[in-house]
Amino acid sequence: MTMQSETNPSNGQMPVIFAAHGAPILLDDAVWMAELAAWAKAMPRPKSILMVSAHWEERPKTLGATRTVPLIYDFYDFPDRYYQTQYPAPGAPELAARVRDLLRQKNLEVADAPERGLDHGAYVPLVAMYPAADVPVLQISMPGLDAHELFRLGQTLASVRSQGVLVFGSGFITHNMRYAFRPGIPQWAKEFDAWAADALLRFDVDALLDFQARAPAAKMALPTWEHYAPLLVAAGAVGDKRPTTSFPITGFWLEGAFTKRSVQFD
Repeated sequence: MTMQSETNPSNGQMPVIFAAHGAPILLDDAVWMAELAAWAKAMPRPKSILMVSAHWEERPKTLGATRTVPLIYDFYDFPDRYYQTQYPAPGAPELAARVRDLLRQKNLEVADAPERGLDHGAYVPLVAMYPAADVPVLQISMPGLDAHELFRLGQTLASVRSQGVLVFGSGFITHNMRYAFRPGIPQWAKEFDAWAADALLRFDVDALLDFQARAPAAKMALPTWEHYAPLLVAAGAVGDKRPTTSFPITGFWLEGAFTKRSVQFD
């Protein structure tokens, strides 16, 4: 990865990424925050960001705010300070127009939710990666949990990468809240994480789409799989060329039930 200026955005081809995003308490995790910050500095600086978070499913595909983007504090029973987090990212109306056009070219319905802000799956990693909140951000909803449809959405959006847009999937490759804060890394988490790493390095799209049947311990790793879904959008946005896949962040979180594995496709 090539170091780029932190102030001059790229107008060329951007990578596609998937970041493990964490709850708001990630903001107090100095090690993980530093890993996310270093990752952002190692990438070309995006002209804008197209965000797909595990925390927004809405059909038809819907675009969020395109002015200064508000935040949604979509979590409960946390200390008050987490509800004071600010991230006044500028909107991305030009990107929104481009995304609408791409979807309509495929005869796909698209809606607008101009008051819809960034949920914690979107803004928590952005606070670490682009703390100045000076990169325009547009969030698009996932239209549901159909693996092939999510992959096709990514394919439809792939061309924005050539315009300096960072397609950013935010979720978790393993996500089982029943095991949060239990000591030790569960064997099922290790097995699923290793399987995902292998499939991603080989860019085995069929396996990634059919993970529920092919991956070990899939039902334990992902009792529900909305957090895995943005990875499929990101994989689709790679385009036709086989990517070079890397893992800028690895390890486990919350005593081991959540893999921090994050993915970059170049």
